[in-house]
Amino acid sequence: MKKRLISAALIGTLIFGLTSSVAEFAHAKTPKPTKAQIDAAKAAEAAKQAAAKAASSKLSAAQGTLRQLTAVAAAAQAKYVKAQADLVVATNQANAAAAHAALTAAAVAAQNRQIGRMAQNAYIMGSGFTDLESVLRAKGPQDLIDRLNTLNQVGASNSTALQRYQSAMVVAKAAQVEADRTKAAQVVATAQVAATKKAADDAKAIQQKEVNRLLAIENQLMAELAKARSIRLTLEQQLQLSTLEEANSAIATTTKYQAKIWPDKGFKGRSTTRSTEAMRAAAVAFAKVQVLARKPYIWGAQGPSAFDCSGLVYAAYNSAGLGYPNWSRLNAALYFVDTKRVPLSELIPGDLLFYSFDGSVQNIHHITIYAGGGMMWEANSKGKGLLYSNIYSIQGLMPSGGRV
Repeated sequence: MKKRLISAALIGTLIFGLTSSVAEFAHAKTPKPTKAQIDAAKAAEAAKQAAAKAASSKLSAAQGTLRQLTAVAAAAQAKYVKAQADLVVATNQANAAAAHAALTAAAVAAQNRQIGRMAQNAYIMGSGFTDLESVLRAKGPQDLIDRLNTLNQVGASNSTALQRYQSAMVVAKAAQVEADRTKAAQVVATAQVAATKKAADDAKAIQQKEVNRLLAIENQLMAELAKARSIRLTLEQQLQLSTLEEANSAIATTTKYQAKIWPDKGFKGRSTTRSTEAMRAAAVAFAKVQVLARKPYIWGAQGPSAFDCSGLVYAAYNSAGLGYPNWSRLNAALYFVDTKRVPLSELIPGDLLFYSFDGSVQNIHHITIYAGGGMMWEANSKGKGLLYSNIYSIQGLMPSGGRV
């Protein structure tokens, strides 16, 4: 029980270390990364991180400027809206003053007509229209009284008409002057505010373009940083996986009394499969081509010119169309955990076979692809290379296969 818990803990640790792995395993320059390659990847990642930090600083400053310009543009917009409202008021006032001027002008015209009529009447009544002439021309007491009343009325009307005329002229002129002045001043003010608003909006638009440019640069650098980090992690993990598998294989060659087939201890795997029948057939065909081509065995290699055991399995299914994130380069033990358990009696071509030097999952050291008829395609070892062999030709077969 204690040994099983230790096994589960080790497997969990291995799986946790693989959460950031990506398909770039297939792009490693050499089968087994060197310390120099990993150091170079770390340096590249640090350079990208520094560039991303500098870009982020520039973007932050540009965004600060944009916020200031946005505030200026908002203030200019508010002033422009107020100026437009004031212009409407001034226009209404000018229109009202113009209407008032029209009324006063009409009143002046009316008084002009009245004065004209009085002058005409005075001419018709005689050569003059004075109090003395009215008395001299009277034909009797009643006529004199009538003439004097008429003179009084005409005089009063004349005086009133002249006063109204003069007042109307003054008011009309003042109203029109004030209306024209107010409207002209407000038109100028609105134009000035509109110019200020346009300048603020233009500055904001230019700064927004700069922010967008810097944001694009930052996004690009962050993507490059993520890729550099992924490459670095990939190289480190690939080194760890190949080293672990290599160590297990070395132990297996010196371990005595390994079972031909280990007893079933109830190890579980995935509950589902990811491959189709066509994929499995394609993976088997790929493995066959590599074996028949007599390509060499190299630790950590996954093609196209060399393979190790896990590398052949990865490359076979990758070529069949199973890609990341559903299919990553793992080591033999983790492929056991990441496939569906299949009894040996139910194997079909394309299923995976696993070999352990003590029957535990963490000590699985070899993985092959079942070819059918009790045979398998495998990347065996440095000495033997890639082989087509019997599934029992290697000791320590696990009691179940794995269906991808």
